[in-house]
Amino acid sequence: MQFGIFSVGDLTRDPTTGTAPTEHERIKAIVTIARHAEEAGLDVFATGEHHNPPFVPSSPTTMLGWIAAKTEKLILSTATTLVTTNDPVKIAEDYAMLQHLADGRVDLMMGRGNTGPVYPWFGQDIRDGLALAVENYALLRRLWDEEVVDWEGRFRTPLQSFTATPRPLDGVAPFVWHGSIRSPEIAEQAAFFGDGFFHNHIFWPEEHTRRMVALYRRRFAHHGHGTEEQAIVGLGGQVFMRRNSQDAVREFRPYFDNAPVYGHGPSLEEFTRETPLTVGSPQQVIERTLSFREYVGDYQRQLFLMDHAGLPLKTVLEQIDLLGEEVVPVLRKEFAVGRPATVPAAPTHATLVAARDADAAAAQRP
Repeated sequence: MQFGIFSVGDLTRDPTTGTAPTEHERIKAIVTIARHAEEAGLDVFATGEHHNPPFVPSSPTTMLGWIAAKTEKLILSTATTLVTTNDPVKIAEDYAMLQHLADGRVDLMMGRGNTGPVYPWFGQDIRDGLALAVENYALLRRLWDEEVVDWEGRFRTPLQSFTATPRPLDGVAPFVWHGSIRSPEIAEQAAFFGDGFFHNHIFWPEEHTRRMVALYRRRFAHHGHGTEEQAIVGLGGQVFMRRNSQDAVREFRPYFDNAPVYGHGPSLEEFTRETPLTVGSPQQVIERTLSFREYVGDYQRQLFLMDHAGLPLKTVLEQIDLLGEEVVPVLRKEFAVGRPATVPAAPTHATLVAARDADAAAAQRP
Protein backbone atom coordinates (compact mmCIF):
# COMPACT_ATOMS: atom_id res chain seq x y z
CA MET A 1 0.00 0.00 0.00
CA GLN A 2 0.90 3.64 -0.41
CA PHE A 3 0.49 6.05 2.48
CA GLY A 4 0.60 9.81 2.28
CA ILE A 5 -1.06 13.12 2.90
CA PHE A 6 -3.22 15.49 0.91
CA SER A 7 -3.79 19.19 1.33
CA VAL A 8 -6.79 21.24 0.30
CA GLY A 9 -4.69 24.36 0.77
CA ASP A 10 -7.19 26.35 2.83
CA LEU A 11 -6.13 29.71 4.21
CA THR A 12 -7.83 29.68 7.61
CA ARG A 13 -7.38 31.83 10.68
CA ASP A 14 -6.01 29.98 13.70
CA PRO A 15 -8.93 30.16 16.17
CA THR A 16 -6.57 29.92 19.17
CA THR A 17 -4.43 32.93 18.21
CA GLY A 18 -6.65 34.92 15.85
CA THR A 19 -3.88 35.07 13.26
CA ALA A 20 -3.87 33.79 9.69
CA PRO A 21 -0.92 33.16 7.38
CA THR A 22 -0.50 35.22 4.26
CA GLU A 23 -0.97 33.52 0.91
CA HIS A 24 2.81 33.49 0.51
CA GLU A 25 3.30 31.87 3.91
CA ARG A 26 0.64 29.24 3.24
CA ILE A 27 2.07 28.31 -0.16
CA LYS A 28 5.56 27.98 1.29
CA ALA A 29 4.14 25.94 4.20
CA ILE A 30 2.56 23.44 1.79
CA VAL A 31 5.94 22.91 0.14
CA THR A 32 7.52 22.39 3.57
CA ILE A 33 4.80 19.87 4.45
CA ALA A 34 5.41 17.91 1.25
CA ARG A 35 9.18 17.77 1.82
CA HIS A 36 8.63 16.72 5.42
CA ALA A 37 6.32 13.93 4.26
CA GLU A 38 9.18 12.43 2.26
CA GLU A 39 11.58 12.82 5.17
CA ALA A 40 9.08 10.98 7.39
CA GLY A 41 9.00 8.02 5.00
CA LEU A 42 5.59 8.62 3.44
CA ASP A 43 4.91 7.69 -0.17
CA VAL A 44 2.56 10.33 -1.56
CA PHE A 45 1.83 14.04 -1.38
CA ALA A 46 -1.31 15.37 -3.09
CA THR A 47 -2.55 18.93 -3.50
CA GLY A 48 -6.02 20.16 -4.32
CA GLU A 49 -6.96 22.62 -7.04
CA HIS A 50 -9.04 25.65 -6.11
CA HIS A 51 -9.71 29.00 -7.73
CA ASN A 52 -11.50 30.78 -4.92
CA PRO A 53 -10.73 32.05 -1.42
CA PRO A 54 -9.99 30.78 1.18
CA PHE A 55 -7.80 28.37 -0.83
CA VAL A 56 -4.40 28.97 -2.42
CA PRO A 57 -3.45 26.03 -4.73
CA SER A 58 -4.76 27.35 -8.05
CA SER A 59 -1.85 25.87 -10.05
CA PRO A 60 -1.09 22.30 -8.96
CA THR A 61 1.46 21.66 -11.71
CA THR A 62 3.51 24.71 -10.66
CA MET A 63 3.49 23.61 -7.04
CA LEU A 64 4.19 19.95 -7.78
CA GLY A 65 6.94 20.85 -10.23
CA TRP A 66 8.68 22.83 -7.49
CA ILE A 67 8.22 19.99 -5.01
CA ALA A 68 9.56 17.51 -7.57
CA ALA A 69 12.79 19.47 -7.69
CA LYS A 70 13.07 19.34 -3.88
CA THR A 71 12.32 15.63 -3.41
CA GLU A 72 13.63 12.31 -4.69
CA LYS A 73 11.12 9.53 -3.99
CA LEU A 74 7.79 11.17 -3.16
CA ILE A 75 4.92 10.40 -5.55
CA LEU A 76 3.28 13.70 -6.50
CA SER A 77 -0.44 13.74 -7.08
CA THR A 78 -3.44 15.99 -7.12
CA ALA A 79 -6.21 15.75 -4.58
CA THR A 80 -8.38 17.18 -7.34
CA THR A 81 -7.69 18.08 -10.94
CA LEU A 82 -10.76 19.90 -12.16
CA VAL A 83 -11.62 17.90 -15.25
CA THR A 84 -14.80 19.94 -15.71
CA THR A 85 -13.41 23.48 -15.95
CA ASN A 86 -9.90 22.79 -17.26
CA ASP A 87 -9.36 22.24 -20.96
CA PRO A 88 -8.43 18.55 -21.42
CA VAL A 89 -5.77 19.58 -23.95
CA LYS A 90 -4.08 21.70 -21.27
CA ILE A 91 -4.37 18.91 -18.70
CA ALA A 92 -2.79 16.44 -21.12
CA GLU A 93 0.18 18.70 -21.84
CA ASP A 94 0.70 20.11 -18.34
CA TYR A 95 0.79 16.74 -16.60
CA ALA A 96 2.91 15.09 -19.29
CA MET A 97 5.41 17.90 -18.78
CA LEU A 98 5.29 17.40 -15.01
CA GLN A 99 5.71 13.67 -15.53
CA HIS A 100 8.97 14.28 -17.41
CA LEU A 101 10.28 16.76 -14.86
CA ALA A 102 9.51 14.41 -11.96
CA ASP A 103 10.90 11.30 -13.73
CA GLY A 104 7.53 9.61 -13.59
CA ARG A 105 6.67 10.35 -9.94
CA VAL A 106 3.26 11.73 -10.93
CA ASP A 107 -0.35 10.66 -10.94
CA LEU A 108 -3.65 12.57 -10.91
CA MET A 109 -6.98 12.51 -9.18
CA MET A 110 -9.78 13.74 -11.42
CA GLY A 111 -12.74 15.50 -9.85
CA ARG A 112 -15.51 17.99 -10.49
CA GLY A 113 -14.79 20.21 -7.49
CA ASN A 114 -17.39 21.44 -5.02
CA THR A 115 -17.50 25.19 -5.72
CA GLY A 116 -20.36 26.19 -8.00
CA PRO A 117 -19.12 29.66 -9.07
CA VAL A 118 -15.94 28.17 -10.56
CA TYR A 119 -17.91 26.88 -13.55
CA PRO A 120 -18.92 30.27 -15.02
CA TRP A 121 -15.50 31.71 -14.18
CA PHE A 122 -14.13 29.23 -16.71
CA GLY A 123 -16.97 29.53 -19.19
CA GLN A 124 -18.96 26.47 -18.15
CA ASP A 125 -22.34 25.70 -16.60
CA ILE A 126 -22.49 23.70 -13.37
CA ARG A 127 -25.56 21.92 -14.68
CA ASP A 128 -23.25 20.28 -17.22
CA GLY A 129 -20.88 19.06 -14.50
CA LEU A 130 -21.24 15.32 -15.02
CA ALA A 131 -21.41 15.59 -18.80
CA LEU A 132 -18.25 17.71 -18.78
CA ALA A 133 -16.45 15.21 -16.57
CA VAL A 134 -17.34 12.34 -18.91
CA GLU A 135 -16.57 14.08 -22.20
CA ASN A 136 -13.41 15.86 -21.09
CA TYR A 137 -11.88 12.75 -19.59
CA ALA A 138 -12.64 10.66 -22.67
CA LEU A 139 -10.79 13.25 -24.76
CA LEU A 140 -7.91 13.41 -22.27
CA ARG A 141 -7.36 9.66 -22.53
CA ARG A 142 -7.19 9.87 -26.30
CA LEU A 143 -4.74 12.78 -26.15
CA TRP A 144 -2.40 10.71 -23.99
CA ASP A 145 -2.88 7.38 -25.73
CA GLU A 146 -2.95 8.45 -29.39
CA GLU A 147 -0.26 10.36 -31.29
CA VAL A 148 -2.71 12.09 -33.61
CA VAL A 149 -6.27 12.91 -32.54
CA ASP A 150 -9.30 13.92 -34.60
CA TRP A 151 -12.12 14.76 -32.25
CA GLU A 152 -15.43 16.60 -32.05
CA GLY A 153 -17.63 16.97 -28.98
CA ARG A 154 -20.10 19.19 -27.21
CA PHE A 155 -18.02 21.42 -24.98
CA ARG A 156 -14.94 22.55 -26.90
CA THR A 157 -13.83 23.29 -30.45
CA PRO A 158 -13.01 20.27 -32.64
CA LEU A 159 -9.48 18.95 -33.01
CA GLN A 160 -8.02 17.99 -36.37
CA SER A 161 -4.78 16.02 -36.63
CA PHE A 162 -3.75 17.29 -33.19
CA THR A 163 -0.78 15.96 -31.20
CA ALA A 164 -0.42 16.91 -27.53
CA THR A 165 3.15 17.70 -26.54
CA PRO A 166 5.21 16.53 -24.82
CA ARG A 167 4.14 12.94 -25.18
CA PRO A 168 3.81 11.00 -21.90
CA LEU A 169 7.07 9.74 -20.42
CA ASP A 170 8.06 6.35 -21.91
CA GLY A 171 4.79 6.42 -23.84
CA VAL A 172 2.81 5.70 -20.66
CA ALA A 173 0.35 8.26 -19.29
CA PRO A 174 0.20 9.12 -15.59
CA PHE A 175 -2.06 6.83 -13.60
CA VAL A 176 -5.46 8.38 -12.95
CA TRP A 177 -7.65 8.15 -9.88
CA HIS A 178 -11.23 9.41 -10.08
CA GLY A 179 -12.16 11.12 -6.83
CA SER A 180 -15.70 11.33 -5.56
CA ILE A 181 -17.59 11.65 -2.33
CA ARG A 182 -21.11 10.90 -3.48
CA SER A 183 -21.42 10.41 -7.28
CA PRO A 184 -21.93 6.85 -8.55
CA GLU A 185 -21.40 8.17 -12.08
CA ILE A 186 -17.75 8.85 -11.22
CA ALA A 187 -17.32 5.36 -9.80
CA GLU A 188 -18.68 4.07 -13.11
CA GLN A 189 -16.29 6.29 -15.09
CA ALA A 190 -13.31 4.96 -13.13
CA ALA A 191 -14.48 1.39 -13.67
CA PHE A 192 -15.11 1.87 -17.40
CA PHE A 193 -11.55 3.02 -18.05
CA GLY A 194 -9.95 0.60 -15.58
CA ASP A 195 -8.62 3.52 -13.54
CA GLY A 196 -8.41 3.91 -9.79
CA PHE A 197 -11.32 5.07 -7.63
CA PHE A 198 -10.54 7.34 -4.69
CA HIS A 199 -13.25 7.83 -2.10
CA ASN A 200 -12.59 10.97 -0.06
CA HIS A 201 -13.91 9.22 3.06
CA ILE A 202 -14.16 12.28 5.29
CA PHE A 203 -17.75 13.43 5.53
CA TRP A 204 -19.88 10.30 5.09
CA PRO A 205 -20.54 7.26 7.28
CA GLU A 206 -19.04 3.86 6.66
CA GLU A 207 -22.09 2.40 4.90
CA HIS A 208 -21.97 5.05 2.18
CA THR A 209 -18.28 4.34 1.55
CA ARG A 210 -19.00 0.61 1.45
CA ARG A 211 -21.68 1.10 -1.24
CA MET A 212 -19.57 3.40 -3.42
CA VAL A 213 -16.49 1.18 -3.40
CA ALA A 214 -18.56 -1.97 -3.94
CA LEU A 215 -20.24 -0.36 -6.96
CA TYR A 216 -16.86 0.55 -8.43
CA ARG A 217 -15.48 -2.95 -7.86
CA ARG A 218 -18.51 -4.60 -9.51
CA ARG A 219 -18.34 -2.33 -12.53
CA PHE A 220 -14.54 -2.71 -12.83
CA ALA A 221 -15.05 -6.45 -13.18
CA HIS A 222 -18.05 -5.95 -15.49
CA HIS A 223 -15.91 -3.94 -17.91
CA GLY A 224 -13.35 -6.73 -18.08
CA HIS A 225 -10.41 -5.19 -16.26
CA GLY A 226 -10.03 -8.02 -13.74
CA THR A 227 -11.77 -9.36 -10.69
CA GLU A 228 -13.44 -7.15 -8.10
CA GLU A 229 -10.54 -7.59 -5.71
CA GLN A 230 -8.13 -6.41 -8.44
CA ALA A 231 -9.78 -2.99 -8.68
CA ILE A 232 -7.60 -0.07 -7.55
CA VAL A 233 -9.07 1.71 -4.52
CA GLY A 234 -7.86 4.68 -2.52
CA LEU A 235 -9.29 6.28 0.60
CA GLY A 236 -8.95 9.69 2.18
CA GLY A 237 -9.39 10.50 5.82
CA GLN A 238 -8.50 12.99 8.50
CA VAL A 239 -6.67 12.46 11.76
CA PHE A 240 -5.30 14.51 14.62
CA MET A 241 -2.97 12.83 17.09
CA ARG A 242 -1.27 13.33 20.38
CA ARG A 243 0.22 10.53 22.43
CA ASN A 244 -2.57 11.05 24.96
CA SER A 245 -6.03 10.94 23.37
CA GLN A 246 -7.48 13.51 25.79
CA ASP A 247 -4.76 15.96 24.78
CA ALA A 248 -5.61 15.39 21.11
CA VAL A 249 -9.30 16.10 21.65
CA ARG A 250 -8.64 19.18 23.74
CA GLU A 251 -6.13 20.64 21.29
CA PHE A 252 -8.08 19.89 18.10
CA ARG A 253 -11.55 20.96 19.30
CA PRO A 254 -11.25 24.71 18.57
CA TYR A 255 -9.93 23.95 15.08
CA PHE A 256 -12.76 21.54 14.40
CA ASP A 257 -15.39 23.89 15.75
CA ASN A 258 -14.28 26.70 13.42
CA ALA A 259 -13.21 24.72 10.34
CA PRO A 260 -14.50 26.21 7.07
CA VAL A 261 -15.85 22.85 5.90
CA TYR A 262 -17.46 21.17 8.91
CA GLY A 263 -17.30 23.78 11.67
CA HIS A 264 -20.40 25.17 13.37
CA GLY A 265 -22.25 21.92 12.76
CA PRO A 266 -22.26 18.55 14.53
CA SER A 267 -20.01 18.26 17.57
CA LEU A 268 -16.54 16.76 17.38
CA GLU A 269 -17.82 13.70 19.23
CA GLU A 270 -20.70 13.25 16.79
CA PHE A 271 -18.44 13.67 13.79
CA THR A 272 -15.82 11.20 15.00
CA ARG A 273 -18.57 8.70 15.81
CA GLU A 274 -20.42 8.98 12.49
CA THR A 275 -17.51 9.56 10.05
CA PRO A 276 -13.91 8.30 9.72
CA LEU A 277 -12.43 11.43 11.36
CA THR A 278 -10.11 10.15 14.10
CA VAL A 279 -8.88 12.36 16.94
CA GLY A 280 -6.82 10.55 19.54
CA SER A 281 -3.65 8.59 20.11
CA PRO A 282 -1.54 6.95 17.38
CA GLN A 283 -2.90 3.58 18.45
CA GLN A 284 -6.47 4.79 17.98
CA VAL A 285 -5.58 6.03 14.50
CA ILE A 286 -4.01 2.65 13.69
CA GLU A 287 -7.06 0.72 14.87
CA ARG A 288 -9.54 2.98 13.08
CA THR A 289 -7.61 2.93 9.82
CA LEU A 290 -7.21 -0.85 9.87
CA SER A 291 -10.99 -1.12 10.25
CA PHE A 292 -11.48 0.46 6.83
CA ARG A 293 -10.48 -2.82 5.20
CA GLU A 294 -13.49 -4.47 6.82
CA TYR A 295 -15.87 -2.56 4.56
CA VAL A 296 -13.86 -1.69 1.42
CA GLY A 297 -11.63 -4.76 1.15
CA ASP A 298 -7.89 -4.68 0.51
CA TYR A 299 -7.02 -1.36 -1.06
CA GLN A 300 -3.98 0.42 -2.48
CA ARG A 301 -3.68 4.00 -1.19
CA GLN A 302 -4.47 5.77 2.08
CA LEU A 303 -4.10 9.55 2.26
CA PHE A 304 -4.64 11.70 5.35
CA LEU A 305 -5.66 15.35 5.59
CA MET A 306 -3.48 16.92 8.29
CA ASP A 307 -3.09 20.65 7.56
CA HIS A 308 -6.68 21.84 7.52
CA ALA A 309 -8.58 24.39 9.60
CA GLY A 310 -5.80 26.79 10.56
CA LEU A 311 -3.50 24.33 12.32
CA PRO A 312 -0.03 25.87 12.76
CA LEU A 313 2.74 24.55 10.55
CA LYS A 314 4.69 23.34 13.59
CA THR A 315 1.72 21.24 14.68
CA VAL A 316 1.25 19.79 11.19
CA LEU A 317 4.90 18.76 11.03
CA GLU A 318 4.54 17.08 14.43
CA GLN A 319 1.52 15.20 13.09
CA ILE A 320 3.52 14.00 10.09
CA ASP A 321 6.28 12.79 12.41
CA LEU A 322 3.78 10.77 14.44
CA LEU A 323 2.32 9.36 11.25
CA GLY A 324 5.72 8.37 9.87
CA GLU A 325 7.23 7.07 13.10
CA GLU A 326 4.36 5.38 14.92
CA VAL A 327 1.40 4.86 12.61
CA VAL A 328 2.44 4.02 9.05
CA PRO A 329 5.02 1.33 9.93
CA VAL A 330 2.33 -0.57 11.83
CA LEU A 331 -0.24 -0.03 9.08
CA ARG A 332 2.17 -1.35 6.44
CA LYS A 333 2.76 -4.50 8.47
CA GLU A 334 -0.85 -5.12 9.46
CA PHE A 335 -2.39 -4.39 6.05
CA ALA A 336 0.04 -6.93 4.54
CA VAL A 337 -1.27 -9.68 6.83
CA GLY A 338 -3.75 -11.82 4.94
CA ARG A 339 -3.56 -9.70 1.80
CA PRO A 340 -4.21 -12.07 -1.13
CA ALA A 341 -1.43 -12.32 -3.69
CA THR A 342 -3.99 -11.50 -6.38
CA VAL A 343 -4.55 -8.00 -4.99
CA PRO A 344 -2.38 -5.63 -7.04
CA ALA A 345 -0.01 -3.10 -5.54
CA ALA A 346 -0.63 0.58 -6.05
CA PRO A 347 0.37 1.53 -9.61
CA THR A 348 3.58 3.46 -10.22
CA HIS A 349 5.18 4.63 -13.44
CA ALA A 350 7.61 1.72 -13.32
CA THR A 351 4.87 -0.89 -12.89
CA LEU A 352 2.76 0.67 -15.66
CA VAL A 353 5.69 0.60 -18.07
CA ALA A 354 6.44 -3.01 -17.14
CA ALA A 355 2.80 -4.01 -17.66
CA ARG A 356 2.73 -2.30 -21.06
CA ASP A 357 5.90 -4.08 -22.14
CA ALA A 358 4.61 -7.44 -20.89
CA ASP A 359 1.37 -7.01 -22.82
CA ALA A 360 3.31 -6.11 -25.96
CA ALA A 361 5.56 -9.16 -25.59
CA ALA A 362 2.57 -11.44 -25.04
CA ALA A 363 0.85 -10.06 -28.16
CA GLN A 364 3.90 -11.01 -30.28
CA ARG A 365 3.99 -14.61 -29.17
CA PRO A 366 2.62 -17.13 -31.69
